[in-house]
Amino acid sequence: MASVVARLISKSKPYVVPGKLLVKELWFEVPLDHSKPDSKTIRLFARSAVKYEKPIVEPSPSEVVQRPFLVYLQGGPGFGCSAPQDSPLSKHMLDRGYELLLLDQRGTGLSCPVSANTLELVGGPQEQADYLKLFRADTLVKDSEAVRLCLTKDFPPEKKKWTTFGQSFGGMMTLTYLSFAPEGLRECFITGGLAALDKGPSEVYQATYRKCIERNNAYYKKFPEDIAAVKWVAEKILELGGEKGVPLPAGGFLTVQRLMTIGLDLGMDGGIDRVHNIILRMKADLDQFGIFTRFTLNALEENNSWDTAPIYTLLHEPCWCFGPGVAGNWAAEGVGKTLGEYQWLRKDWAGLASLGDKPLYFSGEMIYPFHFETCSELIKLKETAHKLAEFDQWPDLYDIGQLGKNDVPVYAASYNDMFVDADLARITASRVRNIKVFETNVLFHNALRSKPDDVFRELLKLRDDTID
Repeated sequence: MASVVARLISKSKPYVVPGKLLVKELWFEVPLDHSKPDSKTIRLFARSAVKYEKPIVEPSPSEVVQRPFLVYLQGGPGFGCSAPQDSPLSKHMLDRGYELLLLDQRGTGLSCPVSANTLELVGGPQEQADYLKLFRADTLVKDSEAVRLCLTKDFPPEKKKWTTFGQSFGGMMTLTYLSFAPEGLRECFITGGLAALDKGPSEVYQATYRKCIERNNAYYKKFPEDIAAVKWVAEKILELGGEKGVPLPAGGFLTVQRLMTIGLDLGMDGGIDRVHNIILRMKADLDQFGIFTRFTLNALEENNSWDTAPIYTLLHEPCWCFGPGVAGNWAAEGVGKTLGEYQWLRKDWAGLASLGDKPLYFSGEMIYPFHFETCSELIKLKETAHKLAEFDQWPDLYDIGQLGKNDVPVYAASYNDMFVDADLARITASRVRNIKVFETNVLFHNALRSKPDDVFRELLKLRDDTID
């Protein structure tokens, strides 16, 4: 990787949080564009944490032991890191001698967060799109490597490299890191993030729609009465809100299409029950009042964080644009329109009556143009989103040749996943040298949070045990 630079601006006095963690807050400054080191800078925020032990006698500065870093690569894209006391890595990894670094990726958390009003400061839709092109995994890896070099500049050589732990999109980042800056890595952990290396958005969605349909079928098998309930709720949305939709408290609109996006939860542990509970509440409102209550509308508007994590929608399909010549072009919508279960995406859809006894299928991790017509924050970014969807000169995300000769140990957990297709994940694993994979069909995409004991047990067995 070409030279990258970060400057440490400030470091807080350490403080103790519940769980016996000693935490520091760090601020860094990096170039907006690493290929132009003298260009405008942005700020990155991170928290570090180590296990706190109150010694009988305080050690002298010369006796303080510097632990090797473990940096968490957050999933998304578009979400900041949780506090150390809320991270499963604190419980499962700090006892192994690491110092945990929770670095908010640029555009998320406290690191130059992206929102409609902060993007207004950048300029119009074209300027905003050009700005956001610098917020993909290729640039996030440069940020991470710059921070590593800054933090470890005075470390002994054996501690300069760090360990990464990438969840979901963070796993995709890991593959980018292994491609272009493996010299900075000691070992890598990946959970639910063995993404396809050379499949564009359309090919990826053909796979993930299949799993999404499977999860819909599991939902309706568990709650068969919801086949009628979901369609009735959809009819009432049209009756109460027309084509524009029912107004939501913060300014968005509840349409039938937007209702279908709650299916994102079907890929999570407990998600089938959560989707049912939303439909149950909506039906209860209609049965009792003939309208949706403020509580229900507020819950729907906050569902899936569309308005509070705009990078997730703006840069979601570009995550799958693996190199020059590949554009998003609203691939999720294009693929969905070809499937019988997703005819509700078509403008010429015959409507709910055309379904007969068939269910109305929820979408999964797919982003559509209608997000930018129904979500209050995203409405302001509609033109920017279309410019990003049309762009096809994305930098390479992976170096398959480098991955094929990789020397960095990689330990991965792969699930029967609605978000990252298991078949494509196997192909990716076969192309990465020095990787060990734990594969299961009994854990879901959010297992790192919902069942961390199971995940860490298996990952650390890959790391510490032998396979004969």
